[in-house]
Amino acid sequence: MKTRITEMLGIQYPIIQGGMMWVGRAEMAAAVSNAGGLGILTALTQPTPEDLAREIERCRSMTDKPFGVNITMLPSINPPPYGKYLDVVIESGVKILETAGNPGEHIARAKAAGLKVIHKCVAIRHALKAQSLGVDAVSIDGFECAGHPGEDDVPGLVLIPLASRALDIPVIASGGIADGRGMAAAMALGAEGVNMGTRFCATQEAPIHENIKQALVDASERDTHLIFRTLHNTARVLKNSISDEVVGIERKGGAKFEDIRHLVAGARGRAALEAGEPNDGIVTAGQCVGLINDIPTCAELLERMVAECRERLRVAAAWAE
Repeated sequence: MKTRITEMLGIQYPIIQGGMMWVGRAEMAAAVSNAGGLGILTALTQPTPEDLAREIERCRSMTDKPFGVNITMLPSINPPPYGKYLDVVIESGVKILETAGNPGEHIARAKAAGLKVIHKCVAIRHALKAQSLGVDAVSIDGFECAGHPGEDDVPGLVLIPLASRALDIPVIASGGIADGRGMAAAMALGAEGVNMGTRFCATQEAPIHENIKQALVDASERDTHLIFRTLHNTARVLKNSISDEVVGIERKGGAKFEDIRHLVAGARGRAALEAGEPNDGIVTAGQCVGLINDIPTCAELLERMVAECRERLRVAAAWAE
């Protein structure tokens, strides 16, 4: 498949594995890149910039295809050393950077170093700002997505064509996509690639416990929760005992982050992913869990998606004749 995204990134298929905390490791990124897509390492999964440098080298030992690094830059009382993580990306020779949050001046530095920058955002106003800052592509994330969909609650069916109309740079559709039908729909709406997170968690190469993968297979499209709504920092996660409790606390009213901190701690979520205890921590997941019914290899998944995408586009084109 040939779009501006495949040409820009040097990949076979316009399918990107988005940065995922605790999941975007060398095994995951290399498997997606070897399958013809673009794998992404998640910088902040690594405790230090030095650890990221080692993870980049480990990924290089597993693939000779292009891969990128995600740096998500969010407001924090004690922010990570984002600049130092970016130093590592530049010095390592990685040529693709996925950003999210508010990367500000870091975009200019990445562009000056010759990197292709994909910025993930959840609103058209943010996409336009990113374009003005010089990013090469925007990944527009609909309300269906896992993680943080923003506070506007606009789904992909509206965001994708809006972004495609408003931007001159290529648009990548993110959120709610797990198969070739979703990919075909996104491309018909104007996207030139798709970004997936939840679907890649349910693959053989994903570095999480098999019990977590099976929980994603078993879930329906109704099995996600929106947490942090009352804190205006909405996140979509899998329904489980922990997210049930968080939602219950928030519904009582007047909840503060301190009231739920012990439930949503990142270390607790990571431990649940690694130990295979789906009810012991927050598990990030999008509504596309309802579309997931197996655990293929990344190569099987991408080949199947592309074949289905082509078929659905052919069928739709025939209807228009």
